[in-house]
Amino acid sequence: MAHPKRRTSRSKKRMRRSHHALRNQVITDCSYCGETMVSHRVCKHCGQYKGISILKTTEEEV
Repeated sequence: MAHPKRRTSRSKKRMRRSHHALRNQVITDCSYCGETMVSHRVCKHCGQYKGISILKTTEEEV
């Protein structure tokens, strides 16, 4: 097993971890029904994605 020769400094450790931050989700309006939705995901309200019906909603089943 490898052992470190020197202790990793606080700045080196934080520079390495600088890429681990979470980003905010992009929220847009659905072009089909107008509800707010997360970008590049299926709309939970109408089940549409890029104009294609992906999910069956309660409105369609009735």
